Amino acid sequence: MTPITVFAARKIITMDPSRPEATHVAVQDGKILAVGGADCADAWGDVTHDDRLADSVLMPGFVEGHAHMMAGKMWDFAYAGYHDRIDPQGKLHKGMTDLDAVIARLKERDAQMPADEPMFAWGLDPIFLPSERLSRHHLDTVSSTRPIAVMFSNFHLMCVNTRALELAEYGPETNLEGVIKDASGQPNGELQEMAAMFPVMRRLGIDFRSLSQGEDALRSYADVCRLAGVTTVTDLYSSMEDSDLDDMLRITGADDFGVRIVPALGATGAQPDALAQRALALKARSTDMLRLGAVKLMTDGSIQGWTGRVKWPHYVGGQPNGLWNTTPEEIFALCEAMYKHGVQMHIHVNADEASAVSLDACEAAARKYPWPGARHVFQHCQMMGPDQFARARELGICTNIFSNHLWYFGDQHVALTIGEDRATRMNAARSALDAGLAVALHSDAPVTPMGPLFTAWCAVNRLTMSGRTLGEAQKITVAEALRLITLGAAYTLKLDDEIGSIEAGKIADFAVLGDDPLAVAPEMLKDVPVHGTVSGGRVMLS
Repeated sequence: MTPITVFAARKIITMDPSRPEATHVAVQDGKILAVGGADCADAWGDVTHDDRLADSVLMPGFVEGHAHMMAGKMWDFAYAGYHDRIDPQGKLHKGMTDLDAVIARLKERDAQMPADEPMFAWGLDPIFLPSERLSRHHLDTVSSTRPIAVMFSNFHLMCVNTRALELAEYGPETNLEGVIKDASGQPNGELQEMAAMFPVMRRLGIDFRSLSQGEDALRSYADVCRLAGVTTVTDLYSSMEDSDLDDMLRITGADDFGVRIVPALGATGAQPDALAQRALALKARSTDMLRLGAVKLMTDGSIQGWTGRVKWPHYVGGQPNGLWNTTPEEIFALCEAMYKHGVQMHIHVNADEASAVSLDACEAAARKYPWPGARHVFQHCQMMGPDQFARARELGICTNIFSNHLWYFGDQHVALTIGEDRATRMNAARSALDAGLAVALHSDAPVTPMGPLFTAWCAVNRLTMSGRTLGEAQKITVAEALRLITLGAAYTLKLDDEIGSIEAGKIADFAVLGDDPLAVAPEMLKDVPVHGTVSGGRVMLS
């Protein structure tokens, strides 16, 4: 007979309305057999009691519904960001608060590198360094011979030096949207959005696919997840090949691999029907720990990079109204094909013009190919208001809200991008819930660090870096936020029948916490310690 293990805990927060709390959970064959007290599984036969978690609080394993597998491997490159960050090994990387410090960090890196190797750095956000915009001239002081690329924290823009521009053959004659030029007509080094960035990335050998494949990449990602209490995570823009898939199946199938990965196939540049067929072929190869079959559509860019598509009155500084990574016509064609073939979509919509176009595209596709229960997911939803949430509800569309953005960029949005009125309702989880939508919360790691309790804290408190509350009326409760990082996120991935709550029949995935998030003050939610996870009944403490 398969052994039964009963784990004791100080408290178990189940997310099951029939039994909201318990002290013990019984596990058999990696699934939850029973929940309750110490005797909860006695009727099933002999049990073994395990007290390793007796001093901990258990929750359903956190579900990160929008992150990227490169969150682990990005640390192979130089960090150039404003905020302090911690890498997968727990090492602190101090943020840089002025451009001189960034250049000094890059010069230090340059001195350590072989002469013929390109330099790639990441995490910069010029919105925090407003006195002077990073340009090729700054990077030329680091090296005039080594190609250098600095990816901004939003991953929608980068800045490169003159040598990198030369390799991409970008010059005054270049007429490509997103290649920014100075007053003299020369490219200044800033490249906005995918079409402008990809030629440089190819020539410098910057391959995001390589950062999301291979054993080192997957295990680094698993480390990031375990430290955050995450047992199911997305890779929300994957370009995997068949050989990559073979490796992923092998690695995620190992007994010591403790996170379920849900990739979404990137749609940029793809022929719609071929993309749908590829997604369905991948879905057929899914396993418990690797769930395949969804696609990701990129629409607009980044609001703090001024490349998001914002409805009138546009940007407060008078900047041009953003860029389309996928044109509206292409969005309509992709949505129609995914409805037709039955492929779930995750659609990037940062600004409100992008969400308006995407709603129109989904509505048009649903008229031709009705699909109740599709659960397409709008990702980020940063400027969606009550009118767009109501339309999403009518169409059965889920929303995954970028709550971390409030703390990291809220002050800048008030002052520099969309102004007080619209910033106050950014990432409006309260409005989305009140509209009756299925809602999740996310970090978009590595754009911001993965940490579902921090993400929940952002939605509950809506504090910015300066300490102001940005939108009191959009706050949600701690209990609501905890549901959105567990069962809510599981619903958007169509996995709520398997994960997201601690109840009999579901997979035994738990987050192991050092305190009760329902008992601490709401402003302390982000400080609840995470001790590790239980994945399919396997204890994986940090």
